[in-house]
Amino acid sequence: MTLLSSDTKGVFAISVTPFDDQGAIDFDSLDRATDFYLEKGSTGITVLGMMGEAPKMVQSEAVTIAERVIKRANGAPIVVGVSAPGLAAVAELSKKAMDLGAAGVMIAPPGNLKTNEQIIAYYGNACEAAGAGVPVVLQDFPHTTGVNISTDTLNTILAQNEQIVMLKHEDWPGLEKVTAVREAEKGGRRPISILCGNGALFLPEAMARGANGAMTGFAYIEMLRDVVAYAEKGDIDRAQDIYDAYLPLVCYEQQPGLGLAVRKYVLQKRGVIASEAMRKPGKGLTAAAKAEVDRIIARQEKRLKELG
Repeated sequence: MTLLSSDTKGVFAISVTPFDDQGAIDFDSLDRATDFYLEKGSTGITVLGMMGEAPKMVQSEAVTIAERVIKRANGAPIVVGVSAPGLAAVAELSKKAMDLGAAGVMIAPPGNLKTNEQIIAYYGNACEAAGAGVPVVLQDFPHTTGVNISTDTLNTILAQNEQIVMLKHEDWPGLEKVTAVREAEKGGRRPISILCGNGALFLPEAMARGANGAMTGFAYIEMLRDVVAYAEKGDIDRAQDIYDAYLPLVCYEQQPGLGLAVRKYVLQKRGVIASEAMRKPGKGLTAAAKAEVDRIIARQEKRLKELG
């Protein structure tokens, strides 16, 4: 079992959770999605993230999904989202995930945290709940959680909790935070891995600032793989050219409340999942929106051929 570390880099696809039209988990599609992510170049997979509709599941379903993907991935590192309002749920799912062979767990802050002191205390307690030595990914996604973690607070949390080995960076605007975290390392704070979410928005810029890769569910893993690879080689111009071909779809996904519907529609079009269905509350795209996505993808494919 490969555990996450501060040296982890590459692409971790945030997996969708496929459902049938009645809202039951479609495990055949989940298997295909796992294979798809890895075949297209994902270093690992993250399950039960916010885009995996984790809040819509009971604990037993979450455990079953984690087990299924870990077994299917055949040794590739799997991160399990264990975010929950209460620490007891974090502790229970963390233990089960790690016993199943997860590479680490991801924890976002609950929305009731209002002060820096509360945020710092929470992550100390959350790391304890996850279990000694369990690698933790800190998900910094204020636009969804409502919790704004300042750079100073973040650096304090990282200094106090060595098992936090990775930052899932989703603050927006947040490029200055990437720079500040790296500057703190130059000042003596231990290094961590930084993987970027937010649907890959600003990925080339974040890589140039010192990020180590991407952790997001954008349906074209090929883009994430290639942008990260070229950026790591120092060829930011080539990374940007590839990224720009996909940028209209990246931007379209940023519409509030629409991103997951777009993602599932694209994955269904690509033959990965059988249905674009989401669990209620949640609905798919209208016919007009699907036509817009189809047009964006057609232009994307044309541009990629031009780029070679």
